[in-house]
Amino acid sequence: MDNMLYIKNMVCNRCIKSVTGILEELDIPFENVILGEVSLSGEMEASEMSQLKARLIEEGFELIDDHKSRIISQIKKYILEYVRGLDYKSGKIHLTDFLSSRFRKDYSYLSNLFSSVEGQTIENYLIAQKVEWAKELLIYDEMTLSEIAYKLGYSSTAHLSNQFKKVTGLTPTHFKSIGAKRRLPLDHI
Repeated sequence: MDNMLYIKNMVCNRCIKSVTGILEELDIPFENVILGEVSLSGEMEASEMSQLKARLIEEGFELIDDHKSRIISQIKKYILEYVRGLDYKSGKIHLTDFLSSRFRKDYSYLSNLFSSVEGQTIENYLIAQKVEWAKELLIYDEMTLSEIAYKLGYSSTAHLSNQFKKVTGLTPTHFKSIGAKRRLPLDHI
């Protein structure tokens, strides 16, 4: 058995804490838990695996068994990392290069796989992630729309506004006025 587990719907530090808690509760020895992945210390019995699957499902997670699903889960994790981690002041790395370097695979392979399994392009998923982060930043009300556009790597406020409206049906200003009711959990994007 592989000493790595791949888990769907892990999108934040609370998810890591939750999965860590489940592993500790079930007394499953592990070395490390990061977004979407658990490195086990040893082998798991079939009964332990069954218990783990059940507990993960209770908390909104899911073990990923097949290779394609693992790659898709990792692509989503890296896109979230890309959106949240880039510093646009220091120069912009393109998503295609970012993903290709992480997987050491051609971007067209990753893009075709993602589209065939998810029914949407990587670019559309990226836009959805950026819009969700823009929603969060708008609700915090600590940055101007221009600052948010810059932080998210948009060429202009108008570009962000157009994509925001295309995805949500609302302008950023209108969204801000109605508040957090319209935000989606990251695992539902």
